Amino acid sequence: MKPSGARRPAAARSRRFDPDRRGRIIDATLDVIAEVGVAGVSHRKVAAHADVPLGSMTYHFDDMDQLLRVSFEKFADTIATRYEQWFRQAATADEARAAVVGLIHADLLDSQRELVLTTELYTLAARKPEFRTLTCDWMARSRRALRTFFDEPTTHMLDALIEGLFLHAALDTIPPERARTAEAVRRITAG
Repeated sequence: MKPSGARRPAAARSRRFDPDRRGRIIDATLDVIAEVGVAGVSHRKVAAHADVPLGSMTYHFDDMDQLLRVSFEKFADTIATRYEQWFRQAATADEARAAVVGLIHADLLDSQRELVLTTELYTLAARKPEFRTLTCDWMARSRRALRTFFDEPTTHMLDALIEGLFLHAALDTIPPERARTAEAVRRITAG
């Protein structure tokens, strides 16, 4: 029996105070989704990937839906913030057109991981209406950025083009061509 004043080993003490644990779990959840899809996510896989005790999963998140929601909220916020930055740099409609093309080709289509995470979120939102608030909020932020330069109908058409090319890139074997994207943006925004 240990004396009452004995201290636990340092490894056990440092493991207990882990202020970044929740964030690591969220990041690990996104990594696991990117690897195996939403259907393959489990508390055990995420805990192992995050290097946290399995019990901390239910300590930080009530259930799998909450874990997925918080993780996808972080992902959507990251992408939407980058999206907004593209348009903050634009001062004219021509620069905004170039930003749309750059956003699609230099940012959105650059990461297979992000393509997979986006399509997983879309699929989840299509199956579970309670996740649609995430996609609706994301689309609203995207459209607000576009509305700085374009009217409402044009904004919706550009948003559909961006989302459509994103899905094409995720599902097709031939990536969208930058010149065709630029031409589509020009046609949509003409007049």
